[in-house]
Amino acid sequence: MRVDHDNPPTNPPAKVSTVKKTYTRPLDIKHGRIDMGHGAGGKAAAQLIEELFLPALDNPFLRQGDDGAALPLPAFAAGAGQLVMATDGHVVSPIFFPGGDLGCLAVHGTVNDVAMMGAQPLYLSASFIIEEGYPLADLQRIVQSMGAAAREAGVPVVTGDTKVVEQGKGDGVFISTTGVGMLPPGVSVSGRNARVGDVILLSGTIGDHGVAVLSKRESLAFETTIESDTAALHTMVTDLMAAVPGAVRVLRDPTRGGLATTLNEIARQSGVGMRLQEAAIPVKPQVDAACELLGLDPLYVANEGKLIAIVAPEAAEAALAALRAHPLGEDAARIGEVTTDPHQFVQMDTRFGGRRVVDWLSGEQLPRIC
Repeated sequence: MRVDHDNPPTNPPAKVSTVKKTYTRPLDIKHGRIDMGHGAGGKAAAQLIEELFLPALDNPFLRQGDDGAALPLPAFAAGAGQLVMATDGHVVSPIFFPGGDLGCLAVHGTVNDVAMMGAQPLYLSASFIIEEGYPLADLQRIVQSMGAAAREAGVPVVTGDTKVVEQGKGDGVFISTTGVGMLPPGVSVSGRNARVGDVILLSGTIGDHGVAVLSKRESLAFETTIESDTAALHTMVTDLMAAVPGAVRVLRDPTRGGLATTLNEIARQSGVGMRLQEAAIPVKPQVDAACELLGLDPLYVANEGKLIAIVAPEAAEAALAALRAHPLGEDAARIGEVTTDPHQFVQMDTRFGGRRVVDWLSGEQLPRIC
């Protein structure tokens, strides 16, 4: 659960402190209803977390504001680093899509959330909510895919739970996963850490996952098959951290809301601006063409196998080389830098010589994408 407050104090105040928001109208708790935009990872989702979830669940760990929480170990394990824990729900539709399925996606998504904290993922738990009447053959396919992904990542599923709901009260299968990892002593990677002058790196092409899922959902046929990029990124993170120790400020995987919304989240957490170069952002030609056909902006389309790394400027070239040396980072690129901006805007220099604001995702562009 992402929130974006300052570093949490040891004793949190009884009332949650406020931050500058990109929205002005408060939630109408008495009459309001949840809509699909609240699950999109954009403005509505951020407002729901800040105004409903955070006041009820507020604690210093939740207010770290990242994809997972860094937790202190018990006194007997002092000096061993920190525990990292992350959780995620997976409701993708359709369940099977080009390049992946719900099973491997559930593993990759949570492994990556732990890795984006700079931690080494160790264990996973999995909870299944299954609709009555769902074919056993399809469930087996999902579970076998999950097992294969966990073995490949070296992060086992060590506990789990299953529940069945009546037919018509679910949608096939939903999976929730929780990941536990270890953060080495002295490592601090957080959306709060971006500094003016830092360099923004992207590990590869954007939009692959969202377009792959949409093409299957809408039975669209393209001349070239577009496959999801779903993958576990923890080995890439390990290589990156080893190549530039102490220089990685922020790691984040741009899933729901895509690259644009993720960078806006980081900008607000750190209280900075960002300036991107449109020509430097890698997009596969077939994905770009599909987005143009469908009226989508690749900047806002979900990814499941890419990461954003914000690094100290003196380490940028070495960090980029480390990303490109990894099999999942061959298309890595330097796409921009962190700037001073009291309004915390993300701006982009376009291919045509102009500049535009890259805002948060507003509403729901592609529901049920992960």
